[in-house]
Amino acid sequence: MRKLLALLAVSLVGAAGSLLAASPAAAHGYVSSPPSRQALCAQGVMSCGQIKYEPQSVEGPKNLRTCNANVPQFAELNDDSRGWPATSVGTSLTLTWVNTARHATANWEYYIGNTRVASFSGNNQQPPATLSHTVNLSGFSGRQKLLAIWNISDTANAFYSCIDINIGGGGGGTTPPPTGNCGGVGAWASSTVYVGGNMATHNGRKWRAQWWTQGETPGAASVWVDQGAC
Repeated sequence: MRKLLALLAVSLVGAAGSLLAASPAAAHGYVSSPPSRQALCAQGVMSCGQIKYEPQSVEGPKNLRTCNANVPQFAELNDDSRGWPATSVGTSLTLTWVNTARHATANWEYYIGNTRVASFSGNNQQPPATLSHTVNLSGFSGRQKLLAIWNISDTANAFYSCIDINIGGGGGGTTPPPTGNCGGVGAWASSTVYVGGNMATHNGRKWRAQWWTQGETPGAASVWVDQGAC
């Protein structure tokens, strides 16, 4: 009887080990600022399906270039025709990850199209709950889709976030650059997402956003602080 119990115990331990080895990475995370597509879904800015409940779960094999990590139930993240709001940014952009379950990290990568614009080593260490990287976007302008990838070090998987940005903060490239105090600052656009510190011009004046905003008119909404005439 004792021999039988011992054999059963060994079998159970072996089965548990196999299940643990086969399970996906325990890590989960996504880019929260500027808001990624799944962050916009979670915030209710965009009408989305299941992804609005689990923005941290866009997980798939490494070396993909898709916004949904090829997960069918998150397919709307790949749909560029949905009118995703673009955050107005400069050529130096700081992105913040929220890691709801941390895991040893190989690296983080950032792509525009097929061009890798930045890479940061994770040194096979566990990251903090929030982590920021600053990337240089010189050489790019206007509306772009930035793909952020978190590569886990001890599995074959990665986590993916797509962030829609408007580099230079302009309103489509048809408005000439303002002069004087507003030089280099783009015109405010109701469809553009602005975060704290972003600048925009409106009605001949320069305005600074204090926090995340979209569609709130400078001069009429408290989120905007008047920075003076152009």
